[in-house]
Amino acid sequence: MINLSEVFPCCRALLGVKVWQRILDNAGDGLEPTGFPAVLYELGEPGVPPFLPGLAQIELAGFQVRTAAPMPDATDKPMLNPTLQIIPVTWTNLVNLLTRSRGRDLARVKPGNEYILVWREPATGCVRVQAAESCDLLAIKIIIEELDPDDVARESSVPAGKIDAIMREAVWKGLVLSPPSALCREANVPGRDENYSVADVFTLQWHLTQECDLHCRHCYDRANRAAFPFERALPLLDELGSFCRSRFVRGQVSLTGGNPLLYPHFFELYQAAAERELMIAILGNAVERADVERIVAIRMPVYYQVSLEGLEPHNDRIRGAGNYRRTIAFLRMLTGMGVPNMVMLTLTRHNMDQVIPLADELEGVTDGMAFNRLALFGEGAALELPTPIEYRLFLEEYVRALESHAVLGLKDNLLNTVLERSGKELFGGCAGYGCGAAFNFVSILSDGEVHACRKFPSLIGNILTDSLENVYSSDAASRYRSGSSACAGCSLNAVCRGCPAITASLGLDPFSEKDPYCFRNPS
Repeated sequence: MINLSEVFPCCRALLGVKVWQRILDNAGDGLEPTGFPAVLYELGEPGVPPFLPGLAQIELAGFQVRTAAPMPDATDKPMLNPTLQIIPVTWTNLVNLLTRSRGRDLARVKPGNEYILVWREPATGCVRVQAAESCDLLAIKIIIEELDPDDVARESSVPAGKIDAIMREAVWKGLVLSPPSALCREANVPGRDENYSVADVFTLQWHLTQECDLHCRHCYDRANRAAFPFERALPLLDELGSFCRSRFVRGQVSLTGGNPLLYPHFFELYQAAAERELMIAILGNAVERADVERIVAIRMPVYYQVSLEGLEPHNDRIRGAGNYRRTIAFLRMLTGMGVPNMVMLTLTRHNMDQVIPLADELEGVTDGMAFNRLALFGEGAALELPTPIEYRLFLEEYVRALESHAVLGLKDNLLNTVLERSGKELFGGCAGYGCGAAFNFVSILSDGEVHACRKFPSLIGNILTDSLENVYSSDAASRYRSGSSACAGCSLNAVCRGCPAITASLGLDPFSEKDPYCFRNPS
């Protein structure tokens, strides 16, 4: 026999021992928990608050959810949490009575209609109880009736991204169970680790324009490309939303150029991306405070990235006189405004010794700093890379400096070899999953060309003549996702794969030869 006091502790506390026992005595032997709310409905005697039957329904649901069968380990399509119960009640604020402050909350209970949701969280197994919000009910309706999110968005006159955000929230709460991300590395990758093999975000690195207020000596593309046609831009945002929805991941656009703010439709595009609930990053140059305020008023970017190439003399030789101080001032402004920001450095033989000193100057100025090796394409072909031995020694110095320089971040895949040898924890590599070329990101140029990675010619299609889905699913993209066959047997494959842009820029085949700077024997 189930002890009703354990199923309905709040009801018992509100009734008091004498009234509680009188109700049980009058109900007779054999009263099951499922029948208790009905008993309260039928009573109507003094000492029984009129809202108590509704509270009993909620407590009963909590008991049933706690004792429900285990949830499925996986699902192949979005589904309602099988433990979810939806309780219609005619009193508001009943949920507050389930807390220890129920005496204080009694006065807040008022007549009114609510739906109470009771479910078990998939991750923790804890029972959750809350009054349903309109977004919760919409997510539940979409799942139950198998509605198309695009149709729901059209009927509601909102961007499809708003519906995607509602569904993500329902998944986060545990009301809806979602399949795992479909952006997965091959199952046979050596050293496969789910943390580094399954992506939860897909990014378009979108070069909106070639227009730029700088003329950097290492620029990888000064070609005369037209600005991205705006009439294709908004449909592409919608394609990105559909692409990500079908793979159960979030979408991000990293807007860059040239200088992306020189794109004539930058703010219209930024607004449209925000309305579609896409994450937005900016990879650009220092701009006026008014421009940043306008950006933030639409949506805070996930980060604003700018570049520095070393200490002031070297940086200004590469990026133009006055750039260093202007960029430092801009970073201080971003930090003061609460805008997440970071610095990217393009590593050459001539600025390698300035990385740690630059980190000293950037402490407290920016949120983070990382580097990419120079790929010898475009105007960068006239510059010089360090030798492999010099680079290895630099990486070892960089890893040692991590302990004393909080601003330093990890990006180059080959750092994992040093971390491994030092007995330190590995990281996800350049894009979080080793080389992410055509895996969790692609680069779109202003003329529509799509490349697996912007650092080197890696054409996989053209977004002006084809869809994102077709480009990503192409054989050309698949080759870049697979990486170099020379890395196939390496146990660091999942977090490394070297840098195919470096391999290609040194005249080697990125599909069959390894990064010439690699100093690890595959094992």
